[in-house]
Amino acid sequence: MFTAGVLTVSDKGSRGERIDESGKVIKEALVSLGAAEIKYGIVPDERQAISAKLREWSDAGLDLVLTTGGTGLTPRDVTPEATLDVLDRIAPGFAEAMRAHGMKQTPTAMLSRAVSGVRKKTLIINMPGSPKAVKECLEAISPALPHAIETVRGQASECARR
Repeated sequence: MFTAGVLTVSDKGSRGERIDESGKVIKEALVSLGAAEIKYGIVPDERQAISAKLREWSDAGLDLVLTTGGTGLTPRDVTPEATLDVLDRIAPGFAEAMRAHGMKQTPTAMLSRAVSGVRKKTLIINMPGSPKAVKECLEAISPALPHAIETVRGQASECARR
């Protein structure tokens, strides 16, 4: 059991002009992985708003935060920068695995600037904003999430024996 947050980054979503399908996909996946509690938020593509919510949730002790949206190449896509503003340590393997898995489906997966890392005892992972891309990213990282959460909590030992 673990606690999680789903943070959707979307100007239109934050104004109620778009339904958040990607956040719904993430919430469903977290339930199937055994999340005991899932916080949900939606913020505009504003660096300060994103980093403030990431700080709030990591300070509250959530084990995992998955973001969706704002990882592309447009000038408004600032989720990676906002995430880097709050991370204590990067954990690039998650973002690398998502891009590699996504490239098997579509060459445009390489355009994702998603980052991942740890703030305090919270694992934070950025994902793209489309439901299809989120599903693909979850396929890539879900097998490693339980062990990663245990490790960040300081509860895992004998990692080489897995």
